[in-house]
Amino acid sequence: MSILHNIFFFIVAIGVLVTFHEYGHYWVARKSGVKVLRFSIGFGRPLLSWKKTTAEGDEVEYVIAAIPLGGYVKMLDEREGEVAEEEKSRAFNNATLSKRIAIVFAGPAFNFILAIAFYWVVFMLGSTVDKPYIGLSEPASIAAKAGFEVQDEVISVGETEVHSWNNFRLEVLNQGLDGGDLSIGVIDKSGQTQTRQLALGDIRILKDEGDIFKRLGFKQWWPDLPAAIGGVIEEGAAANAGLQKGDVIVQVDDVAVDDWKTFVSMIRDSANKSMSLLVSRDGVSKNIILIPQSRETDTGPQGYIGAYQHIPEEVRNSLITHIEYGPAEAIVKAVVRTWDMSSLTLRVLWKMVSGDAALANISGPITIATYAGVTASIGLVSFLSFLAVISVSLGVLNLLPVPMLDGGHLLYYFIEIIKGSPVSENFEMRGQQVGIVLLALLMSVAIFNDIQRLIQ
Repeated sequence: MSILHNIFFFIVAIGVLVTFHEYGHYWVARKSGVKVLRFSIGFGRPLLSWKKTTAEGDEVEYVIAAIPLGGYVKMLDEREGEVAEEEKSRAFNNATLSKRIAIVFAGPAFNFILAIAFYWVVFMLGSTVDKPYIGLSEPASIAAKAGFEVQDEVISVGETEVHSWNNFRLEVLNQGLDGGDLSIGVIDKSGQTQTRQLALGDIRILKDEGDIFKRLGFKQWWPDLPAAIGGVIEEGAAANAGLQKGDVIVQVDDVAVDDWKTFVSMIRDSANKSMSLLVSRDGVSKNIILIPQSRETDTGPQGYIGAYQHIPEEVRNSLITHIEYGPAEAIVKAVVRTWDMSSLTLRVLWKMVSGDAALANISGPITIATYAGVTASIGLVSFLSFLAVISVSLGVLNLLPVPMLDGGHLLYYFIEIIKGSPVSENFEMRGQQVGIVLLALLMSVAIFNDIQRLIQ
């Protein structure tokens, strides 16, 4: 069911993003007087097709095809077949250079517009987020050397205000991508405002695989709370053993359990092993035998039981904050966020090309499908944020000067501006062959990374 859930929301996500991208080409082509023949979402065998006459009197075929990993808009073009004399002025290849540029650029542009729209809705709906509290830094780590203390609340990275833990992570990546020193403003446990200098030096934080924050020594702070069960998942090890909401774990194998973190550590170290629990339930002691299930991680098998912690309401409220904006402020922030994410995506891509970022950072359809399912499960705001990020990525990737992509066509038009005439069909065909190879290699790396994540 989880796989079907992920696949469904992956198709929804790709369907929305690809449709809007292709609609950009379609809309601008029609406005430019170029005749559109087909609007297809997906490739391969058509699953559904119908025809409709446009306001210009043209019959357009609309198609939903079997492979939902892209789409295309087919326009009248003399290079692809004979064109009646009376319609030659409406062929794409006969359109002015400025119109051809506008039609090609419209696809990525509509992705950026869609991202702005998604972020605008997200900022207006608002979201409840974790406050950026710093936990105990790893000894001898960069974070520890910077002087971070337990319960430091981050308020800024450089000149940028920070309001959540994820916001903090993003800004460290964005501003620390090229190394150097980062000035991080915090409010310490005593309420004093301090500045910590995070000295990255010449470190390239995407050079190696794994969690960036973990390598820097950062952990999110969480209060020490009793090992109380907040709920269990059906058919999980905890539910099968008889653990219930409200149970407090007192001992595991005759060893006292002081807090939830200790209990979690014991569970992780006991995959497929029998554990004898002493539990307090409504003031009555009970003995329960628990056998954690096992899952593979980077460090080997890890136990888990399908239960979550009980967090008192007053504690939860002290750890989270709600952020939302009015329509005018939200649209400004949406534009800024889209610009920042576009810039970051482009810089990360350049780091990969130059060898300063690991190719393991590339994700393919399996990882994207997983995130689609996870974010959809969390809620509307989370899913819309995910869609905005992917929409930005599609916009940036399609503008890369790679044949077969929109950016490749724009490169041809740039050459046409310089030399005063279009590139030859032979040159364009060879470029397409190179583009196919490059895209195949990129997809191979992305799918390889997806598989590696699944088996680790």
